[in-house]
Amino acid sequence: MLQRQLVMSALILSLSHGHAPLIHAESGLGIWSQGAPAPSKRTEIAATTLGSKIYAVGGFNRPSISNILDFAVSRDVEIYNPATDSWTVSTPLPEGRHHAGIAAHGGFLYVIGGFTKSGLTVWHPVNTVYEYDPVTQTWRERAPMPTARGALGVTVHQGRIYAIGGYDGKQNTGATEIYDPATDSWTTGAPLSAPRDHLAVAAAGSKIYAIGGRSNLKYQQNTSVVEAYDSASDQWEYKANLPTARSGIGAGVINDHIYILGGESDEGTFDSNEKYLPDNDRWVIMPPMPTARHGLGVAVVDGRLYAIGGGTSPGASFSQITEIFDQAPALQ
Repeated sequence: MLQRQLVMSALILSLSHGHAPLIHAESGLGIWSQGAPAPSKRTEIAATTLGSKIYAVGGFNRPSISNILDFAVSRDVEIYNPATDSWTVSTPLPEGRHHAGIAAHGGFLYVIGGFTKSGLTVWHPVNTVYEYDPVTQTWRERAPMPTARGALGVTVHQGRIYAIGGYDGKQNTGATEIYDPATDSWTTGAPLSAPRDHLAVAAAGSKIYAIGGRSNLKYQQNTSVVEAYDSASDQWEYKANLPTARSGIGAGVINDHIYILGGESDEGTFDSNEKYLPDNDRWVIMPPMPTARHGLGVAVVDGRLYAIGGGTSPGASFSQITEIFDQAPALQ
C-alpha cells in the first residue's frame, strides 16, 4: 500500500511545471550516492556506456597553463568502471571536441560533430565522425556527417546512429541525419519541428525523443518542448512538455523510461531529475541530483544512472563529480 501511495504521489507531482519540488531519498523513489571522482575537471563532455564501462570524452578542461594554447578544448578520454568504482585514461581524441554527440554500437564508440578551436574561436562546428576501438585503444575517422554542428543530440536506434538538432555556426538546425556503421554512410530523415541546441536525445521503445534545449546557444531561451520521431513513418510529433524548461542536460534510459538530468539557465544550474514514461506520455519528478550541474555526461550501467562531470554554475565551470542514482526496484 505504501509503495502504491508513493507512486501516486509521484504521478501527481509529474503534472506540475516550473522547478521540481525536492523529493528526497526517504520518499522511496530512489537514492543517490557518490562514486570516485573523474581524473580531470571538465564540462560539456560526451559520455556513454560501452560494454560494462562508461566513457567520458572531450569537453572543456579546467583552464591551465598546459592547455591555454588549445583554449582548454579537451581531447581527454577517461573510462569509469562501475564494478571497481575506478577510473583509467585511454588514447585521446585525434582533435579536441566539446558539445559533441556520442554513441556506442557494435563494440565501437562513435564521437560525432561538436565544436572545436579555429583561429580565435572555440565555437567552430565540425562534421567529423571518430570511431574508437576499445581493444586496440585507437581512433579512426569515418564518413563525415552531412551537416557540421555542435550541441546536438545523438542516440542509437535499430542498428543506426541518429544525430539530431544542434547549432551549425549561424543558426539552429533541425537536421535528422542517420549513420549506418555497417556501410559507413549517412542518410537524411525529417527535420525537427522545433530546431534547437543543447538538447537531449534518447531512444525508448519504438521511437526517438528530442527533449528540451535552447535557441541559438542562449540559455536565456530554454525550452521544454519534447518531440518523438517514428522512423517507420519518418515523422516527428509533439509530446508532453518537460516539466522544467532547461538546456545543457543529459539523458539516460532504463527499462524504456527516459531520465533527464541537470541543465542551466540564466538563473543558475539545475539539480532536476525528471523521468518520462513514453507509454503514458507523462513525466514523473524524481529525487534531485546532490550537485546541480550542466554540461554533464549521463550513462546507464546495470539499471543505474551515472552523472559525470559538468559545470556547477552557468557557463565556464568545471567538476570531476561522479554521482550514481539507484531507483527503488518497485518503481523501475
